[in-house]
Amino acid sequence: MTDVKPRPEAEQPEPPRSALFVRELLRGSVVTTVLAIVAAFVIGGVLIAVTDPTVQETAGYFFAQPGDMLGAIWQAVANGYGALFQGSVFNFNAVDFAGFITPLTNSMKFAAPLIMAGLGVGLAFRVGLFNIGGQGQILIAGVFVGFLSFQFPFDMPMWLHIPFTLVIGMLGGALWAGIAGLLKARTGAHEVILTIMLNWIALYLVGYLVRTPGLQKPGSNQSQSVPTPESAQFPPLFGSQFSGLTIGFLIAIILAAAVWWLMERSSLGFRMRAVGENPNAARAAGIGVERMYLYAMVFAGALAGAAGVNQLSTSTVDGFNNGFDSGIGFDAITVALLGRSRAWGIVAAGLLFGALKAGSFGMAGQGIPKEIVVVVQSIIVLFIAAPPLVRTIFFLPKSEAERAAKAKAKADRKAARAAAKEVAA
Repeated sequence: MTDVKPRPEAEQPEPPRSALFVRELLRGSVVTTVLAIVAAFVIGGVLIAVTDPTVQETAGYFFAQPGDMLGAIWQAVANGYGALFQGSVFNFNAVDFAGFITPLTNSMKFAAPLIMAGLGVGLAFRVGLFNIGGQGQILIAGVFVGFLSFQFPFDMPMWLHIPFTLVIGMLGGALWAGIAGLLKARTGAHEVILTIMLNWIALYLVGYLVRTPGLQKPGSNQSQSVPTPESAQFPPLFGSQFSGLTIGFLIAIILAAAVWWLMERSSLGFRMRAVGENPNAARAAGIGVERMYLYAMVFAGALAGAAGVNQLSTSTVDGFNNGFDSGIGFDAITVALLGRSRAWGIVAAGLLFGALKAGSFGMAGQGIPKEIVVVVQSIIVLFIAAPPLVRTIFFLPKSEAERAAKAKAKADRKAARAAAKEVAA
């Protein structure tokens, strides 16, 4: 019998194209993101089961009747996520079409400001800046519109007052973020420290202004601003039966399209992305790195300011205090991370988080703590920040970067052993 010699490495047949496609798909960020969400919901289901009284009761005699505990776990998780779905997507128990899709419109309502502010955070991320000053930029946008739009000397029609308010709010957010951008460009100060300090300044400044004549509601001694004029309130997007969903969502989609065009199709966006990839190389190529930092923070602040206008024209029309941002400035960081700092990814992430917020009220009606939703959101961010962990859990192939890092580490260890042998010899 003749031995069959293996083919040389150069003659080895290439794997089928379908196998290569599947491998590259599994290595992609989209699959990793989806599996991170799945893993977060699995862990959330475990928490729902652990906190359910019936599950805790049946756990006492699990070994005698394991079916009781397994059935209780299934019932608890199914009821919890069923309530989440009916509270955020479709209500199958509704008697009319409006009631059927009201959960979906509520999710879109909650998503609108998250998308706007998330676009600002994501845009800054792509220029290499960590903008965590969304809270301050939203608050200062409220101050600008409270003084310059809500108390305008003469009445304006709605078709003019709403755009005017939006522009004024975006201008306020842009100016406040521009302070951090200017200091970053001129002095090299870190934007994280700058935006944190500006957040606190804005928080206490707004708290003071809403207690002083000028911004305080006339005839009131409470910490409450002047109310939003009716002509500046966002009208419903699909009619009065869906009053929760306003044109704010449409504005968020328009802003997402604008950010996509800016970052992906314009020459300015190309320069900004180049600075985000490698500021030293960008500077060597003649790009004004400091100017790009300033532009990025101004644009980010304007987008956060739009989120502030959405809040004032939708949720806090009777007046606001220094808590009207409702944590959107920080939730936007999570949305930007989940959306991979891409415009349409941020839209999808904002819709997911809006659905989680809308559905949390339905879960609370089932006796499930609303904090479970916060835990799910946090776990999603944890997994998004650690793609190798997700790939390990689901046995996915390593990415090219991970494989290159592993090969480099192996080569370094081999070189170190060779050097040690030479020294010993």
